[in-house]
Amino acid sequence: MAKISRPRFGSLQFWPRKRALKAVPRVNWEAIDSEAAKDGFIGILAFKVGMATAILRDKTDKSMTAQKKIALPVTILEVPKFKIFSVRFYKNGTVAGETVLSNDKELKRVLKVPKNVGSLEKVPDFDEIRVLVHPVMKGLFKKTPPIFEVAIRSSDPVSFVKQWIGKDISLKDVNLGKVVDARSLTKGKGFSGPVKRYGISLKSHKSEKGVRRPGSLGPWHPARVTFRIPMAGQLGMFTRIQYNMVIVSNSAMKHEVSGLEHGFKRYGTVKGDYIIVVGSVHGPPKREIVITPAMRPTKKQSKKNYEFLELKRCRLAFLRYPEKRKGK
Repeated sequence: MAKISRPRFGSLQFWPRKRALKAVPRVNWEAIDSEAAKDGFIGILAFKVGMATAILRDKTDKSMTAQKKIALPVTILEVPKFKIFSVRFYKNGTVAGETVLSNDKELKRVLKVPKNVGSLEKVPDFDEIRVLVHPVMKGLFKKTPPIFEVAIRSSDPVSFVKQWIGKDISLKDVNLGKVVDARSLTKGKGFSGPVKRYGISLKSHKSEKGVRRPGSLGPWHPARVTFRIPMAGQLGMFTRIQYNMVIVSNSAMKHEVSGLEHGFKRYGTVKGDYIIVVGSVHGPPKREIVITPAMRPTKKQSKKNYEFLELKRCRLAFLRYPEKRKGK
């Protein structure tokens, strides 16, 4: 007789399956200890623009396609400039104090900002300093800018923060490295059934009590429905991390990337700095993406070396701007 086996549905690593509390995910900054995160800001906020196909030349050592042109799916992320809003002082893993340093007029129109701006002349005893930053409002499609926390690494963190008060911080001022991690929220799909939510199989068409539902909700005793039973509920808007994404181009590399000025569907044109990474990133267009140096880089991803040649756009990307279809 064959062994009776019923693997459970749904990983307990992603539990509970409910909507994230914030649009900008939190980051375990202490776990990021790569060479790219030794000095300066350790992360940046970006907005997802869309996807395209990049024509690259593979310069990876001992690759099957060495020195050949290859086509890979890529994701374009726009990185706005941001400013420091406040400074948090951490002591033994908890917040020992916070000082607001921003007096931006554009920010006062949409957020409650204290009238009195603090200074860093007297600071509490701390183990680590982190800063709360916000994107520059000019040209931003959001009315309320997201405020998120970024860790810094410096031998003298107080002096490092003082030199950036009131100044715009751009992509070139952040050391990300070649391999990065992307944190974001997945697309929201609302209330979904157990077949789509957990991937359970459909029952026979002769089932009396439904085809797209579990065959049993559990035993008589214990007389309750446990959390291990796949049931309908929220799907999407979950915090996920995409590890070890290779950057093939950005605005600091000064590549001739044609097609970004035409605009993308559901997003528009890319006006500021940008990052192009290989693969897909969670979420729909305009979703906030937190980019950090790789937390656990692998040799396979780190040794990849691509030369950016061209960016191919899909036909659907031009539906927002029909006049750009001519001559394509």
